[in-house]
Amino acid sequence: MQNVVVLEPYVPVPPRHGNWFPKLFSFILPWFLRKSYGIVDFKFVHLERVQASLRAGHGILLMPNHCRDEDGLVMGRLSCELRQWFYYMGSWHVFKMDPVKAFVLPRLGLFSVYREGADRAAVKTSVDIVARARRPLVIFPEGFLGRTNDRLNALMDGPGAIARAAARKRAHGKPPGQVVIHPVAIRYKVLGPLEPGVNPVLAEIEALLHLAPEPAVALRERVERIAAAMLSCYELEYFGGPQTGTVEERRAALLQKILHQLEDEWGGVRYDEETVQARVRRLRIAIVPVLTQRKADDAEHQRLWRHLTSIYLAQQLDNYPPGYLDGEPTPERLLETIERFQEDLTDKVRPHVPLQATITIGEAIVVSPAREARGVVIDPLLSEVERQLRTMLGLAKT
Repeated sequence: MQNVVVLEPYVPVPPRHGNWFPKLFSFILPWFLRKSYGIVDFKFVHLERVQASLRAGHGILLMPNHCRDEDGLVMGRLSCELRQWFYYMGSWHVFKMDPVKAFVLPRLGLFSVYREGADRAAVKTSVDIVARARRPLVIFPEGFLGRTNDRLNALMDGPGAIARAAARKRAHGKPPGQVVIHPVAIRYKVLGPLEPGVNPVLAEIEALLHLAPEPAVALRERVERIAAAMLSCYELEYFGGPQTGTVEERRAALLQKILHQLEDEWGGVRYDEETVQARVRRLRIAIVPVLTQRKADDAEHQRLWRHLTSIYLAQQLDNYPPGYLDGEPTPERLLETIERFQEDLTDKVRPHVPLQATITIGEAIVVSPAREARGVVIDPLLSEVERQLRTMLGLAKT
């Protein structure tokens, strides 16, 4: 389990505002992306859209999809192409991973947001940044790392509220100004043959699962065999043994069992109608404060930490969409699945094959300073962001 929960009281991390550190980092960013993530090529589409907003002096909110760890760095590469540094909202746990990140990230324009509760400081920082229009602000509207480039998860309400608050503040400025949102679609493409790059990691995974290596088997069959073996291990822990049915049916049953057990204990209400990620966030908000406020003895602390581990597993299971490898899966889908195997088993992913990142800028969405009408269920701002993202990513409406 990756350390995505910090068991200490939250202290907001503000951004640094200088330009020299982002400029210095821009010289090593292409090398870092190539070495750490295998990104060797970039394509930028419709840069003129955000360039027009920059020339107009608008407050700018950039909303990209979030499918890989390096998405933030890829947005940094976009900032280099535009010669305009960005600010970024990032989860607090990222700043707590090691001292190097704690030093570097704020100087690149990142500031923290607390995912386990309300964070007024992050909202205020975001509104001020957009309203002042000094630099664009990057917020990933899905709110978490989805791990699938061919799936867009539900967008969170927060970015829309931030955009409207900034628009109201900017409208009362002297002189008044506008706020716009630009959706940004990040699409990754495998360059070159996939199998030579992933065969070694598949052999490592098979060894971890005590499976006989089968390098002569077709890649998709090998991946499906690993998926079934991993699922059996999880079922042994939660059901007492492997279950029957297809892998997708078994994965769905395991996911519901994990969430139902935790929801029954933490509130007594099951939220089957909500997305898995919304249910996960609800549970973390309930559990994490008990741990951070030191209300549990050692035995209770271990029990609650096991609950967080189960929540993390549920979130990881949700990153395997039904039917994702049906038919003739693309190299990109196969690579994503293999990388999820590696992450689930080792908490680390290394580059396997060279990748190309295409960054497409959406059309400007003008944000009205008027307050949203009461009773509105679907935010029209976020609906337009989602529509543009789906169009640019080539995804059907779900």
